[in-house]
Amino acid sequence: MTDETVEPPGPPDPFELEGIIAETPPPPPWYKRVWVVVAAAVVIVVAASVIVDLPSHTTVSRDIADQTSIMHTINTDVGGCAFAVQETFTIYQDMKTGHLSTSDRSEAPTMLRDDQSACSFTNSDIFDLSNVETTGSPAGKNIGQVENVSTLWVTSDALAAIEDIQNLFGNSGSSSSLADLTKQEALLAKDRSQAVGYVQAADRILGATLPMPGLPALPHLAGT
Repeated sequence: MTDETVEPPGPPDPFELEGIIAETPPPPPWYKRVWVVVAAAVVIVVAASVIVDLPSHTTVSRDIADQTSIMHTINTDVGGCAFAVQETFTIYQDMKTGHLSTSDRSEAPTMLRDDQSACSFTNSDIFDLSNVETTGSPAGKNIGQVENVSTLWVTSDALAAIEDIQNLFGNSGSSSSLADLTKQEALLAKDRSQAVGYVQAADRILGATLPMPGLPALPHLAGT
């Protein structure tokens, strides 16, 4: 009887079914599975958002310096419109009291158009005002409200008042323009008072005296 040498089986042929089954890769480790990766990504995103929302800590002196700088920026941006609305009110008062000379009367329409532009978003200062970056400190949140109210004062209250006076200059008997001008006068005073209140609130938090809003107290107009 002849002994035949039995050779051990070779590696499975990858092109045969048995080879394909034999070479099926094992499942990935738990930390590489899709649901684990997705869950980890969600945790990272949530953690990042929480970190961003955490209040920033800064020294009182740094906070005072920041809020002072922001108030200077706001007042610089407001300055052109503040001058414009005062000029428009003066033109209106002089018109009502008969103090406009012939020369002044001829120049007034151009001056009023310039004043209107000074309080609109076509003015780069007003565009900058609406994009002033404020801080997240308690005092900074109050100064952020000053920015919001100042923007409203300029682009809504003051602009509307100037447009009313433009209409009244050409048609002094316009009851609708006069009624709206009366309304805008009240809003100008109200919003200015709010802005001052926000600065005073920031002052109390910081124990400091920040610059007051550059929103002028306007005179009461004749006939309103």
